[in-house]
Amino acid sequence: MYALPNKQCASDPIPTWLLKACLSELVPFLYCLLNASLSADVVPAAFKSVYICPLLKKADLDTTDVKNYRPISNLTVLSKLLEKLVARQLIDYLSVNKLLPDRQSAYRAFRSTETAIAGLMPDILLALDAGDIAALALLDLSAAFDTVDHTILIQRLRTSFGLNDAVLSWFRSYLDQRRQHVCHRGEQSAPSIVQFGVPQGSVLGPLLFVMYTYDVVNIVERQRLSAHQYADDIQVYSWCRSNHSTSLCHDLGGCIEHVASWMGMNRLQLNAAKTEFIWFVPPHQRQQFQSDRLAVGSVQVTPAASVRDLGVYLDSNMSVRSHVTRLVCTCFSIL
Repeated sequence: MYALPNKQCASDPIPTWLLKACLSELVPFLYCLLNASLSADVVPAAFKSVYICPLLKKADLDTTDVKNYRPISNLTVLSKLLEKLVARQLIDYLSVNKLLPDRQSAYRAFRSTETAIAGLMPDILLALDAGDIAALALLDLSAAFDTVDHTILIQRLRTSFGLNDAVLSWFRSYLDQRRQHVCHRGEQSAPSIVQFGVPQGSVLGPLLFVMYTYDVVNIVERQRLSAHQYADDIQVYSWCRSNHSTSLCHDLGGCIEHVASWMGMNRLQLNAAKTEFIWFVPPHQRQQFQSDRLAVGSVQVTPAASVRDLGVYLDSNMSVRSHVTRLVCTCFSIL
């Protein structure tokens, strides 16, 4: 607990620095409280009541459009501590039994956005070196964390990950009867019960979302394409000879349709309007290459010259020119 950052929210009865200063006196009581939650399979109601502070996704977005905000949950220090204890045991269980998909890099030790990019780029570069072309589709979900169905999640924890009995009861208690209200510019909404979603800003919420979307990579691989996920960011890609580009584009579109169908059955929504698509072509084939558009449902996605993938700008010839240019512009702006 001494390693906890000195942060607290308005729901905390005392500042975190004071809690840490009095740990020697409080540890026996905290131990009993947290252990009682785990042994009784119940999460205290006070730990499930949070307030939401809307956080603008990007500084240059329209502040009057509610879609441009993330609903970040402000949780008490003790509730986060309880979640950390559970998350540590859950991650150990998943790791020992190799239950998490290898191509999902979010919220796991020694895995990050760099891992996701490092898994993608060698495949693309090797394909280009062999004289092939490659295609990459970046899929976007609408309000992904906020639409998780609790009933489906509990069922998935049981059937896909083998959680049963007391453990499953604790997670059911964690999800049931969560309350939240919104605080913005000094105004506060009335509390409401959260019927869907996992809390953003929590410890367990992101990990539960990863487990909820466990099947996505498997769906892509069953279509004989490659995928890599980072939370709700999904990369679907493959490569072929240049004269098979139309067939590859058709396969990508069909695969995305399968993913969208699965998401619809699990109360998630693929945002076709924000799907990005790019062709990677060797320099000697660029002049004669005719790029096909990607069909995502009724939306025709035009290939881009450059895309931003998990913070890295990729261009059609897989040089770092676009990324360096953007990085230099950002540095000058900051300076």
